[in-house]
Amino acid sequence: MRKLVARSAAVRAATIGCAATVFLAPFFGTTFASATPTQLSAESLPAELVQAISRDLKMTPAEYLERSARAQQLSDYARDFRSERPDSFAGAWIGTDGRPFVAVTSMDAARIATADGYQTHLAPVSANALENSMIQLNQWINTLPRELSTAINSVAIDFLNSQLVLSVANTPAGHVLNLPTLVTNIKVILSPGSGGPVERRPMGGDTYISAPSSLRDAALRSVDVCSFGFNGVDAAGNALNISAGHCDPNLGKGDQQAGVYLPNVKDIPSSPELGTFMQAKLGGETALDYSVIKLNERAVKAGMDQPSVRGSNGTTLTITGTADPVTGAPVCKSGQSSSFTCGFVVSDRVETQLFTAEGVSKTVRGFASSACTLGGDSGGAIVTGTLALGITSGSNAAEAPNCDEANVGLAQYGGTASLGIPIRAILADIDASSGGGLGSGVELRTKQNAG
Repeated sequence: MRKLVARSAAVRAATIGCAATVFLAPFFGTTFASATPTQLSAESLPAELVQAISRDLKMTPAEYLERSARAQQLSDYARDFRSERPDSFAGAWIGTDGRPFVAVTSMDAARIATADGYQTHLAPVSANALENSMIQLNQWINTLPRELSTAINSVAIDFLNSQLVLSVANTPAGHVLNLPTLVTNIKVILSPGSGGPVERRPMGGDTYISAPSSLRDAALRSVDVCSFGFNGVDAAGNALNISAGHCDPNLGKGDQQAGVYLPNVKDIPSSPELGTFMQAKLGGETALDYSVIKLNERAVKAGMDQPSVRGSNGTTLTITGTADPVTGAPVCKSGQSSSFTCGFVVSDRVETQLFTAEGVSKTVRGFASSACTLGGDSGGAIVTGTLALGITSGSNAAEAPNCDEANVGLAQYGGTASLGIPIRAILADIDASSGGGLGSGVELRTKQNAG
């Protein structure tokens, strides 16, 4: 998310939205869908996305689609394997050569996975044991004074090496952390500290702006800039868009409703309204970061109820279903600042702290990818193949002017990293918290709406 100063069209980095630094660690969480949807053909991908796949992944479109499909097959297998053998399952991922791996804690389990056609990795600790250690570590972090806890960027599980990975800011506070001895095998990595604000004019296409009050409010000093995510519809036929929760300027205030507008950078108060935030979550029991925007008639007539996400130059990618994050799976994202960029899932699960404008810390759980994400890309769509994977929550490149500079500046820290929120978890939570009202039975658009 970025701040667009009202009536002057300058863009500034926000307090949250791209504040997290993430690190690799495979993990399989609970999801509610297992059948792998059909994807589009390589010939159906927009030219700008094909260019990003070649540039960032060094793959052909066919290889990109095939590997993303293979990752979803692995996800389904790993879910069943873990359910049947909870003490033997120790993780799963797609290797750099595209082969699927299943980590196990016993030779008997390895023989089963091998017979089913998977590469195996023998690990000393199960997934359940490492997750319990992660819970203990997070409990310890919650007891720290704020000046110390803010130095911890994220916690992840590295099943490949059977250890927890703690990303700590390269600051004096980060250097004095005295890690707890009750949790073994903790690896600490140093990450860059935050920088200053960056000004840049937002791109068109998938951009929206919002404000806590009317754009014509004389007291208004800035508006927030974010990116639309996936289009959906609920059981009542309401046209919805799913974006980031921290993009709602009225998050945590009353009914949370706030207007969403297509920015007119020459005359901000005259920006046309496209919808209204109806629900937003950041942290809490589910540790998700998402918002639900009810689209108005103007937005629907403009095609925002269709199964597509926007990229550069007005190009669109048709969404054919949903997917789970799998370490090693190829991903691409769309956002108002960086358009289409691609990378790989480097962590199926990562937990980090996001801070609201009031300085309140919120724990957010998602997945990490190496796709470059800039400030203002918050809420944008993340796909694997042509399947919806999640929406962008944060990045370690939020304050870079472009992805070229981000890749160079962050190379010593392992490159760019972005935090995504899984779409299947979001859809389940929207439905569960709807109370039978707006959002009940929500689904993503995967077919063209003739109406």
